[in-house]
Amino acid sequence: MKSLRNVLGLHFTTLIMFGLLFPLLIWGIGKLFPEQANGLPIYKNGKLVGFANIGQQFTQDKYFWGRPSAVNYNAAATGGSNFGPTNPAYLDSVKQRITDFLKRNPDIKRSQIPSDLVTASGSGIDPDISVQGALVQIPRVAKARGISQNKLKKLVEKHIGKPLLGLFGPKRVNVLKLNLALDKLTKKD
Repeated sequence: MKSLRNVLGLHFTTLIMFGLLFPLLIWGIGKLFPEQANGLPIYKNGKLVGFANIGQQFTQDKYFWGRPSAVNYNAAATGGSNFGPTNPAYLDSVKQRITDFLKRNPDIKRSQIPSDLVTASGSGIDPDISVQGALVQIPRVAKARGISQNKLKKLVEKHIGKPLLGLFGPKRVNVLKLNLALDKLTKKD
């Protein structure tokens, strides 16, 4: 009987903690930081164009491309492919991404392609790429836009995000913000 009481006590304790208190805590944090809770929406001319925390697919040569997505950039279905690094289907998809990247970026050697441009993130909607991932795309974007590579390099450098608290994670570039700045830059020219 004592064992049953302990099990029921633990059951109701965890039910209240994780079914009521934790969701209320998360809801409260969302109310304190509404912009972050809404995914940091980005507007252009008063129109919602995306979210700073949710990756989008860019395929035109005139834009910087983000990480591939295993969920087709669907924020409602986030997740990875669940394929291991030796899975033949996974290896085939990475090889295909490398081939496609090299076709559209003929100035780049295979060894120069950063892994984040050919492998999907765990969430499938990662909004950022590595600094090298942005820099390696400059020749293609410069050619498509008809602007100098040096000008694009300066633009990329202006959009490098620092590690969290200066310590956690690598430097990164938000693809949507970079592409919006790129559109603004080329309209000025």
